[in-house]
Amino acid sequence: MTRRATRLVSCVHMVSSDDVPRVFLQAILSRAIVSEKLAQALWAKSIDTVNAANPELELRLPADRGAWDEFVTKINQSLDGLDLEFRHLHDENYGTQMYALVNRKGDEIAQMATEYTAAEIAFFKAIIELIMLAPRHSFSVSSTVALREVSAIKPKINMTKSQAEAVLGSFVAKGWLVKSKRGRYSLSTRSLLELSPYLKTTYPEELIECTICLEIITRGVACPRDNCKTYMHYHCFTNFRRRQSSCPTCRIDWPENHADNTFVPIGEGAAREGDDARRLSRNEASDEDDEEEEVYNEDEPDTTQSQSQPPPQRKTQRTQRATKSKAIQDDSMDIDQEENAEPVKKEKTSRRSTRK
Repeated sequence: MTRRATRLVSCVHMVSSDDVPRVFLQAILSRAIVSEKLAQALWAKSIDTVNAANPELELRLPADRGAWDEFVTKINQSLDGLDLEFRHLHDENYGTQMYALVNRKGDEIAQMATEYTAAEIAFFKAIIELIMLAPRHSFSVSSTVALREVSAIKPKINMTKSQAEAVLGSFVAKGWLVKSKRGRYSLSTRSLLELSPYLKTTYPEELIECTICLEIITRGVACPRDNCKTYMHYHCFTNFRRRQSSCPTCRIDWPENHADNTFVPIGEGAAREGDDARRLSRNEASDEDDEEEEVYNEDEPDTTQSQSQPPPQRKTQRTQRATKSKAIQDDSMDIDQEENAEPVKKEKTSRRSTRK
């Protein structure tokens, strides 16, 4: 037997069933995010590859669902020491279960440093903040505001308008952002899946969860009743509505279709004209939420108020809020030009600081 043949034989004897997870992970690493159906197909292909390397194994693909769950558990056990996880999340639009290999430790945005520069990561963080602070749970930002944000990043980054457009296109192409037909950017399933710990740590008060699946929701519908905190993904609503006709929290009757105008939209559908006129800071966003809650509470009777005195009207409250907030507009769309005026600092106390 030649030396080469000996090496081949020894390699065949080294192949075992333990190589299936390794081959599977190699296939996952070459893809950013995969559906459950594709992940299971890659699992089957990995078994075939190992069988081809060592026909004596005669491995078979289990047909039951429990075997897949056990395989995913085995994968995560092997990744535990590396602070990695083969994590899954439902697609917000269709409910498809998606999988990705994600980092569980530290600032998860830093994992983008392997393909993006520090300036591009700072830009991405700024876009995330705009999306998370978007009013009325619209969780989206227009391309105009996204490009304008480059000049607002502190410390200032060296990025031209054309470069910013190219970077935004890269974020979409790589699956970090989604761009709608209206030209608005929102978080993709990949971002929600891979950056979930970062989002929950950085924006605990801005994030909302689906009442049914308890996952983060940035697209869906909300119960139309004031002060009701019921939120649902489209697919969760569809499944829930087949079994029940009323809100699980406040019990008001619901229409059969989530597209009914009765529901309050979550996501791009909640965006309105004029949202791009100014940029909300963290404090302003918290104050606006507090004021919305105060408006809703005013609908309830106040025992300390005289009956002859009419309760404040919602329209008046919103008008007062509008006069309190000063629009911070960029007079020039040339994001390469530095702004001469220093931004006005508002002495407001955020909701988060008052709770401490």
